[in-house]
This record gives sequence, structure tokens and C-alpha cells, in this order.
Amino acid sequence: MARVPYLSKQDLPAEHQDLLESKLNLRKALVNSPLAARASSQVAMFIRHHSRLDPRLREMALLQVGYSTRCAYEYAHHIELGRQFGVSDDDIRAIAKETAGQSTHLSPLDRAVLRAAREMTAELAISDRTFEILRQHLDPERLVDLVTAIGHYNGTARTLLSLQIDLEEEYRHYLDEFPLP
Repeated sequence: MARVPYLSKQDLPAEHQDLLESKLNLRKALVNSPLAARASSQVAMFIRHHSRLDPRLREMALLQVGYSTRCAYEYAHHIELGRQFGVSDDDIRAIAKETAGQSTHLSPLDRAVLRAAREMTAELAISDRTFEILRQHLDPERLVDLVTAIGHYNGTARTLLSLQIDLEEEYRHYLDEFPLP
């Protein structure tokens, strides 16, 4: 059960009701602070719609964040989104294997993106070794976009976990398909 109430449009002043066009529990909880919800949404929309980072790589990184933080909400939602952006079921399974140090079919860039997400999640920063691999494949704009995406979704995972946001029923099957550690 969430630690804050889930609000509806009727609970909000007219100028903030647009924040609840989505029926997701995350949105319904965040609108307890409409300005924070709006700011968070703006960053997320930049990451999804305006970043020049390849969307598949972005979703791989965000899945790794969800997996590493054991944030069922973030992980399940990004399984669905990832599939829309070219992440295969084998790619999703490879995240667990990469996390466990096992070899996978993934490219060096894919592995570096996952490692960067794990390092930023656990160590707070990307190691020099991993950053150098990323730099060989991504220009500075895409590197900043990757770091911004990983950082933002680490914050989102911490928000979801701290507020104990409930995963919507229609996303639960993803956790059966691809269990968290």
C-alpha cells in the first residue's frame, strides 16, 4: 500500500489536472506535489522523446536500473516500454546474466551500457574503464543523455520504493516472465 494517497483529477486544482492524463499509480502519487510531478515528468519526457541516445540502449539501461534496485514497478514498466523500442526477451534475460557476471550475446556497447547503469546505481558513478568503452561508441551528447537517463531513473526507483507505489495489476505478469533477483 502506498505511503501517500493516490489522487484523482478532482483532487487537484484545474491548472494541475493535466498531470493525471495517465492513470499510472506513480503519477497519482506524485501529484501530491504537483510541481515536483511536473518537473519529474518533464525530465522523463525529454529522456523518452528528445534524447538522441538510441531508445533501445536507453531502455536497456533503465531495465538494468530497475533490476539492480529491485524496483518491481520500474522494471515491469520498462519491460513493456523496452519491447516497444526493440529490446528482445533475450536482451531482458541477458540483464540478469550480465548482473551475475555471466557471458551473454550482447554487444560490447550493450554490456558497457548495462555496466554503467549498475555502477551508477551501486557505486554512484561510472568507472573510468566503463566510460572509456562508452566514449568509443557514443558522442558527448549521447553520453550525457545516457548518464541523465540512468541518474533520473535511479531517482525514480528510489521514489517508487520509498513511497511504496503499488504496481498496477496489468504489469504483474512481467515479473513472472522475468523475475527480479
